[in-house]
Amino acid sequence: MKDAKKTAFSRHVLKLKNIDEVIDNICTQLKEDVGKRFRRKGGVVGISGGIDSSVTLALAVKAFGADKVLGVLLPENDSSPDSKEFALKLAEKFGIRTVEENISGALDGFGCYRRRDEAVKRVVSEYDPAVDKMKIVIPEDIIKRNLPPVHYVTVVFQDGSEKTVRLPMNEYLQIVAASNFKQRSRMSMLYYHAEALHYCVIGTPNKHEVQQGFFVKYGDGAADVMPIGNLYKTQVYELAEYMGVPKEIIERTPTTDTYSAEQTQEEFFYQMPFGEMDLLWYGWENGYPPEEVATVMGLTEEDVMRIFKNFERKKQTTEYLRTPPVHGYYGV
Repeated sequence: MKDAKKTAFSRHVLKLKNIDEVIDNICTQLKEDVGKRFRRKGGVVGISGGIDSSVTLALAVKAFGADKVLGVLLPENDSSPDSKEFALKLAEKFGIRTVEENISGALDGFGCYRRRDEAVKRVVSEYDPAVDKMKIVIPEDIIKRNLPPVHYVTVVFQDGSEKTVRLPMNEYLQIVAASNFKQRSRMSMLYYHAEALHYCVIGTPNKHEVQQGFFVKYGDGAADVMPIGNLYKTQVYELAEYMGVPKEIIERTPTTDTYSAEQTQEEFFYQMPFGEMDLLWYGWENGYPPEEVATVMGLTEEDVMRIFKNFERKKQTTEYLRTPPVHGYYGV
């Protein structure tokens, strides 16, 4: 990375200068952590057909060899059929073994779907989970103005019509808490396979997911190592193209694959395109003046200041997610 204090802000600042060196450094650290620090033989990666898990898998294969990497597919009732198709193409491309573990039964046991649907029906009484679909959204006007997120639920009825209603806090929290059973169930299954093979769980979150808190604590935020945790999303795409991730995955719009209705990550959480967000986050993180960032990005200084405040708010409000258990209450 360039030193922000010595260079002008540029649209090219995040372009990887030496991809081979980046890959070698990540793989060297992976081998050091998994093999020497944790004394494990390989890695388990949950693969969903998304860009982040695909690049993580490619790096794990380069570090350990295809015979020491297991790809785990973890579908459930709301998963897109495309996820399995893309995940299997990825596995074939990199020559790894896969297992499929459908977690719908576990989620039924936890009451995941029931608890979620109870909350939705309290605000949209005509919602029928047997035939209708739902998702949580942030309205486009809030996204464009970079305001604090106000969450709505959109129900897509069987006839194709939609209804969007603002979610009261209690219902929002219940829907999210119930949905988080999905990530935590997947984490449990990944650790089952990792422990059975004496492998590590290789986490897939990128820099934005880690820093902005777009993960579930002890769910997809739980792993032994996170090799792309310092990479911006556009850098993840650079690695994907360079390492031969299937084109269909690279061109696929990133989704949450959490709710029954289709939903993009931008729509649910990020509130702006990845290319813009990467540069703006870099500018904020490295202390560039808003007026300099605004000039390069074609925005007003006020726009950039609002976005920077939004980043700061997200970082602060999600610190809980990144905080490990607090020890030392008793004894010395």
